[in-house]
Amino acid sequence: MNFLIATAQASGFAFATWDAAVFVAFIVAVILISTMKSRSAGDSSQDYFLAGRGLSWWLIGFSLIAANISAEQFVGMAGNAAQCTGLAIASFEWIAAITLVGVAFIFLPMFLRCGIYTVPEFLEYRYNKTARSLMSFLMMIILVGVSIAAVIYLGALTVDTLFRGTSVLGIPINVVTASWCLGALATLYVFIGGLKACAWADLLQGSALILGGFVVMIFAFGQFDKVQPQECGVTPQYLRPVQYQKDADSIDMFSDVKEDSHVVEKFMIVNADKLHMLRPLNDPNIVWTTLFFGIWIPNFYYWGLNQYIMQRTLGSRSLAEGQKGIVFAAGMKLLIPFIVVVPGIIAFNLYHDQMKSEAQSDEMANRPVSALFDRLVAGTPQEGDKTNSIFQFNQEYSVLYPEKAKEIFDYNVKKTNVSNPEGLLAESRKKIEEANQKAGVTMDESLVSALALQGANKALIKEKKGEKEGEKGALDIFAPAKYSVEKELVGYKYDAAFPLLLRNLPFPVGVSGFVLAALFGAIMSSLASMLNAASTIFTMDIYNEYINKNASQKKQVFIGRVCVVLFAIIACLIVPFLADPRFGGLFKYIQEFQGYLSPGVLVVFLYGLVSKRVPGFAGVVAIVLSPIVYGATKFISFGGINEMNYLNQMALTFGVLWIIMMIINFACPLAEEKQLPKGGDMDMTPSKGAAICGIFVVILTLVLYAYFW
Repeated sequence: MNFLIATAQASGFAFATWDAAVFVAFIVAVILISTMKSRSAGDSSQDYFLAGRGLSWWLIGFSLIAANISAEQFVGMAGNAAQCTGLAIASFEWIAAITLVGVAFIFLPMFLRCGIYTVPEFLEYRYNKTARSLMSFLMMIILVGVSIAAVIYLGALTVDTLFRGTSVLGIPINVVTASWCLGALATLYVFIGGLKACAWADLLQGSALILGGFVVMIFAFGQFDKVQPQECGVTPQYLRPVQYQKDADSIDMFSDVKEDSHVVEKFMIVNADKLHMLRPLNDPNIVWTTLFFGIWIPNFYYWGLNQYIMQRTLGSRSLAEGQKGIVFAAGMKLLIPFIVVVPGIIAFNLYHDQMKSEAQSDEMANRPVSALFDRLVAGTPQEGDKTNSIFQFNQEYSVLYPEKAKEIFDYNVKKTNVSNPEGLLAESRKKIEEANQKAGVTMDESLVSALALQGANKALIKEKKGEKEGEKGALDIFAPAKYSVEKELVGYKYDAAFPLLLRNLPFPVGVSGFVLAALFGAIMSSLASMLNAASTIFTMDIYNEYINKNASQKKQVFIGRVCVVLFAIIACLIVPFLADPRFGGLFKYIQEFQGYLSPGVLVVFLYGLVSKRVPGFAGVVAIVLSPIVYGATKFISFGGINEMNYLNQMALTFGVLWIIMMIINFACPLAEEKQLPKGGDMDMTPSKGAAICGIFVVILTLVLYAYFW
């Protein structure tokens, strides 16, 4: 514990003895209680993977929230909120509330009636074994390579931000070492107790993270109230909706803030452009078109078809308990934006300069790229440097560091021998001026020049990225790339928003320890849930079906535990690669990469409900084509200015696959309707109370959208 205190103080993070005591006590309590409550989890596969199908509604509700809310939200979503997106990123939470109500009364009865262990298992009953295996394989890859690795990285990023530059027992604290510690802690109790251990840990951690989130929000508002509006960081002019594209440095935008204005009123005036659910097409995270279709696809996939979420409800003791638990979670989802998104917005108001510094000092992202550029310009490359490198930067970097951006562009021009740099600049400037004229916006000449420079460099990169060694235009697709495009240099590190709040807010003694413990508990909860889900899929859908069909119950549990450890190691090895700014923030990375799987899986499930005669191979076709079609949509753009938003890509992929399923169904219908088995023996009486509460949750969600539209 003394190491923890000394380490925190050395890094500038206020962490007293009582903070360390609270932190350690909470983490130890979670591990002890969860393992004690799941001592019998090794007796059978049903006990280990589905908690003996005995979970009650309150455990299910808290477990769903704790499994879902982790560093992905507190770090990733808060980072998106700190960016220009603001409150609109809350759509992932509020749409989820409506989605959960649908899951409770559409998907859950169907799954429990079949008595399945895994969601992919359902596809074998509705389509065929190949469809099940494909979904299992792809879902396992997404869980380990995307979800688990990203959550570990975001948690480790928090540790790195809070304790950077320090060490414990001679081991430096950074993203890599922190990721291995987080992975080990989460692996510990899920290895021992399986789903039941996860559920009991989630009860403690889910309660703590909601309480801790409210504590951070309250203290963030308190600190925000002490700052003059003119000192607040606000969205850059060029990223604001048209109606808010005023000069960010103008005091006029704060003229409505009075000395006696309430802190909430002050917050809403200063961040007026960020408090709307309708976002323009140039938003990097979520645009208005996605609200009507695209955002529903990852939501229905995540809450209704994602193994690590549905595994809790598959372990419910009855249909009514499962439905009550899901609706309880839906109600809590409405609170999440107020404890995650709002603090993220305030973080940029308060600590925008520190986010700028974080971006330039990030040892896993910008600094090595900047150092490589400096060495190549000076003509002194080191051993291992890629001398064919060309460099990219985003708009904010170009605006904040125009001279450096110009130096990078000139270097790229010289390196690639591009023939028309003036033409690229002129074309980029023309697009910006036309957009400004259409919107009725006047920009300072220096701002236009900076944005035009970034656009020209982006066009140069796009033109040269695919060139191969040898003659230009050669057809040898196996030839090495002529140029190596380095990671994008960025102006702000938005994912540091929540960690900066933890480091800078003046918490009383003991509160810092509780908030940090709640955040770490949420991270461990999600990691444990994902590890348990991935091990369940491998054991039940791959090992049992293809490797050892006669495996005993204890053998299945053993394999599940081995997978937990193995998957944690693989995810930790992936972590160092996730600092690349080209992902646009880790919350976006998680959602975007799930798009390769989610549209196809959702189409297969929904079409299977609509038509009882669609043939089995149709499910295989849709799942195989999903990543192909989704990948193809990435080459579609609007007017050559903006790439299509990834949620719109999901919507387009869903539509294409639905049409393909319709064609197959029309051309090759089954002679008889496909009947689902009845493998479950639990009470299937639905809950009337859950139905009434579910309607109330939907109405309340619509009211929130109407207010913030």
